[in-house]
Amino acid sequence: MDFKALMAAQIAKSKPAKSPSPAQSTPSPTPTTTTTTTTTATSKYLRRAELEAAREAAYAAEQARIEAERQERAAKKRKLEEEEEERKAIREEKRRRLAEESRRRREEEEREEERKRRKRLGLPDLPPPTDTTNASPDGEGTNSQQDIPDDELRQKLRDLKEPATLFDETHSQRLQRHRKLTEKAVVAKTKPKVYDGPIPTTLEPVAEKDMLLPTTLPAADTPDHDFLYRQLASWFTLLLTEWSIALAQRDAAVRASTSGKAAFNSYQLVLKDLTPLFRRFERRDLEPGLLEPICQIVRAAQRRRYVEANDAYLTLSIGKAAWPIGVTMVGIHERSAREKLHESSSGKQAHILADEVTRKFLQSIKRCLSFAQTRWPPEDLAQLMG
Repeated sequence: MDFKALMAAQIAKSKPAKSPSPAQSTPSPTPTTTTTTTTTATSKYLRRAELEAAREAAYAAEQARIEAERQERAAKKRKLEEEEEERKAIREEKRRRLAEESRRRREEEEREEERKRRKRLGLPDLPPPTDTTNASPDGEGTNSQQDIPDDELRQKLRDLKEPATLFDETHSQRLQRHRKLTEKAVVAKTKPKVYDGPIPTTLEPVAEKDMLLPTTLPAADTPDHDFLYRQLASWFTLLLTEWSIALAQRDAAVRASTSGKAAFNSYQLVLKDLTPLFRRFERRDLEPGLLEPICQIVRAAQRRRYVEANDAYLTLSIGKAAWPIGVTMVGIHERSAREKLHESSSGKQAHILADEVTRKFLQSIKRCLSFAQTRWPPEDLAQLMG
């Protein structure tokens, strides 16, 4: 026995005895147990397909969470917009009611003031106000602020040849748009038709063959009397139209010259000054002291007797009343019949001095006569004005 073996025996004797472990006391494992232990030991390693599937599942869950949050934010935003729209509608309704109340209060105050004034002057009392709160603009007899179902509202807008709905338009905005359109339609129906011309007027024009004025004036408040105003307005419209055509047919050099510009300015001034006369034709309230002489002027111009028309114009504008010149009162005694110098009788009043508007449209009638004798020259040269 060598030294190494002796040392090993001594070391083994000096160590305490150990109890056998459960693993050592069990019998040796079978081949099946060995395989299972090996598989369990290697299960900490995962395949790439499993990792990819886990990553895709996590991504899908994250996307679902983001989509849910987005839908929740959109729902909150939609709810806030609806609430804001409701608050806006409430504010508009409140503002409308306040404006209506203020208007009603102002009208009542005005009516009370007018009632007091009439009572003070001994005039009859005002008639009771008509109730228009239940009359709708479209004439249905319902409240103008009453709501309309959305389907019916869209159909009404289609009947008005309007879009059924606009982009991002709410029901209240659509209802307000329908009310404005119906109000415009009602105003257009009640508003009188305006006929085009150099001076737009509501008097319906008559044919040129019917413009010849009668010899005697018809009685007032008769259809013939109303037709007389239409004849006068139609004749002046015809004359002004021919005047504008004559000005437009001039050469460019003539239009640019000083005389050409003056002629155009004169035409524009005539249009401006004759507008008040057309308004009196429309109202049919031209006083007889002006209506009969104007008819005489137009009647003579239609027969191309311009000298007679000019005489009628001078009679109308200057008149035949005495125009005293010089001293009319000497000393302390008044001359006899002095008060008759300024009396105006039929056919003697100088209407050109009545007021500024009358003076201007009478002067415009004279300018129309000057153009008429160049556009429709008379057969007798003696009828030309100087």
